[in-house]
Amino acid sequence: MLAALGTVHCVVPPLRQAALRFGFVDRPSPRKIHRAPIPLMGGVAMYAGCAALLLMLLGATPLTGTIVLGGAVLVGIGLIDDACKSRGKEFPVWPRVIAYAAVSTIPLWFGIEIAGIRIGGDRMWMLPDLWQAAATMLWVFALINMMNFIDGVDGLAAGIAFLSSLTLFVVSLLKGQPSTAIAAAVIAGAALGFLMHNFYPAKIFMGDAGSTFLGYALAVIAVDGTLKSAAALSVFVPLLALGVPIMDTAIVFTRRLLAGKGLHCADKMHTHHSLLHWGLTQRQTVSFLYLVGAVFSLLSILLLLTVG
Repeated sequence: MLAALGTVHCVVPPLRQAALRFGFVDRPSPRKIHRAPIPLMGGVAMYAGCAALLLMLLGATPLTGTIVLGGAVLVGIGLIDDACKSRGKEFPVWPRVIAYAAVSTIPLWFGIEIAGIRIGGDRMWMLPDLWQAAATMLWVFALINMMNFIDGVDGLAAGIAFLSSLTLFVVSLLKGQPSTAIAAAVIAGAALGFLMHNFYPAKIFMGDAGSTFLGYALAVIAVDGTLKSAAALSVFVPLLALGVPIMDTAIVFTRRLLAGKGLHCADKMHTHHSLLHWGLTQRQTVSFLYLVGAVFSLLSILLLLTVG
């Protein structure tokens, strides 16, 4: 964790300078909170640090291959999206959706999938092959987007990713899964190293390249560690560990449906927007959602200890 923290923390400043030099910045708009251009490229720092350390610590394992390969695709498409933002344009939704759907198949290539549910002892209720693939893809696709959705306030996505990955680290240790624990620790360190530059007032943003990579990595780690063959109640462990982005998405989609809007339409209906509208500052908003995330994390660990 410390190695990832130090690596990302040191890589961010030169990338920030490069982003400023080439105008690779997130420009203000009516939907944005910031009032001045902020450098992007933070996602590149997190991905590079995580990929290097995972290869160094775990080697060419299925988990490493899944995160590194899928992450590379997401960072690539994210940089294209971020480049459009830097020019004051919007990248179309559907190419991103297609790319995210394609990336959600990558865990299947490496044998990382939701196989079934343990119903006592060594007995397993196995999902049909098609359902295994569909459940895994849906989970990964959803988390890619959910983490992207909450990246709207300085420090929020990075802080929540740190809490979630730290929780998955503890869960993996309790379940005796060292490889998954190492991967979670690397993601936690990278998120915290970036957060040092991203907490309010942010000096750099992670961009879509960073938020989608974090969502993908957390989704894959959760499948490899807990969801692959979970006991019935243990299914809720990763759901709680990733409770803030899941909660935010549920609230936003409900509000959009009630308002008769498309689910993909960008707006200011997210939880952090509501908290800001109620008068909280950015620091207070992020701190409150950190507290919610910490409560979810504790409940996740307590549930695992209870159900075993």
